[in-house]
Amino acid sequence: MKIKMYVLFLALVPRIFAQEAGASRPVSITPDKAVEMAIENNLSIKQAQIANEAKRRNAKTPWNQLIPTVDVAGTLGRSNIERSITGFVPVPIPGYPIYGVMPYSVDAPQWFLSGSLQVALNLNVAIYAALVQIKEEYQAGKVTIEKAKLQMERDIRKAYYNMLLAKERISLLQESYANAGRQVTMAQANYRAGLIPEVSLLQVQVARENMKPQIDEAENAYRMAMASFAMFLGLPYNAEFELVSLPGNAAFIVLEAQALISQAAANKPDIEELRRTLAALKAQKTLLFYSLYTPTLSLGFTMDPAFQGDPWKDNWFKGDLWKQQSGMFRITLAWRLNALLPFSKEANDYKAMEDAVKAMELGMFRAIQGTEVEVYNIILQLEKTRTTAEAQRLTVELAERTLRLSETAYRNGLKQFIEVQNDELALRQARLGSLQQNYTYLMGLLDLEYALGVPFGSLSAQK
Repeated sequence: MKIKMYVLFLALVPRIFAQEAGASRPVSITPDKAVEMAIENNLSIKQAQIANEAKRRNAKTPWNQLIPTVDVAGTLGRSNIERSITGFVPVPIPGYPIYGVMPYSVDAPQWFLSGSLQVALNLNVAIYAALVQIKEEYQAGKVTIEKAKLQMERDIRKAYYNMLLAKERISLLQESYANAGRQVTMAQANYRAGLIPEVSLLQVQVARENMKPQIDEAENAYRMAMASFAMFLGLPYNAEFELVSLPGNAAFIVLEAQALISQAAANKPDIEELRRTLAALKAQKTLLFYSLYTPTLSLGFTMDPAFQGDPWKDNWFKGDLWKQQSGMFRITLAWRLNALLPFSKEANDYKAMEDAVKAMELGMFRAIQGTEVEVYNIILQLEKTRTTAEAQRLTVELAERTLRLSETAYRNGLKQFIEVQNDELALRQARLGSLQQNYTYLMGLLDLEYALGVPFGSLSAQK
């Protein structure tokens, strides 16, 4: 039995260590996963969603403004002083066909019971305008949240590309430092052999040591960027995760400037937000107009029955003991005329609302003009990046050919190994430059996709 337990323990130990190693492995995060996590954990977006939820509820039940207000009340009280009811009652006069009157006095109960019912409904054309305003404000809130999500996605994807590029830069700096170390070793050998003076050796050593602060600075900047990125994703600042490298090069596409500029002026999230906000403001102006310049029809119904007996002794359900006092049904048409005076506060408020609408219309027109210029500049920058990337691609091909020739010469004894390493380092630098142009182009496409209001990746997917 002990032998079996020992064998079972030996079989489980590798699995346990494998699970622990797997648990400590950093999580790989793709750009799409990073965007999903960032949007899900962004507090500003959550606050905007909560605020817009109230508008959504109001937009789903706008008809509730037509529900009349109903107030019901009941009162059981006791008078501080005794009350008496006096009056006259008719009495027949014997022998005469006429009646006389006799005074009477009755002590009223100090306790009394009464109730009230009030129903009121105010009708105005402004109610319809209020319904429109509620829906417009809800739609404006939805557009604002969607714009915030798109901005977050664009910024997260840009940060992702920048960190991938920073990682490649660090790798190139480390390789350059290693190559500088090899050059120091060669210089030391040449110095000992008397082939170079000491000052040459010192120059090579200083050049290598000067690279350490650059590497440290780049690594610190990368760690700080990763910490900030982790917090954007809702992770601890020291969370371990890896960024998945993007395969292949950017797909350069043909851009029709005029068509893209027109599309951006119509669909850019910022323009759409302004358009929705303007619609909500116009609805608010219409609501104010009807509230000031149209009459209001008020419907009301009141009941105030009072119990005429003693609430502690008499039967509450005896109908003839309940008397109506001042209950009624009423229809009232009211119209405040202050707004008809051009110098009144109401008239000035409406003029201020008109000015606000005009100012926002001008602001939207200016934003459209700015978007047109912005898209045109993005297209020019993308074209410049494309031509630079093409030139960089040729540089990479030239560096690859140079490396192949150097390797052939090294095998034939015509070059030293350090020269081959220098050519290899030049190839890495050329590839990094090409990668930087690819990422610059992709980030330019992100800006263009945001301006056009299309899903991210739509343009980069074109061939």
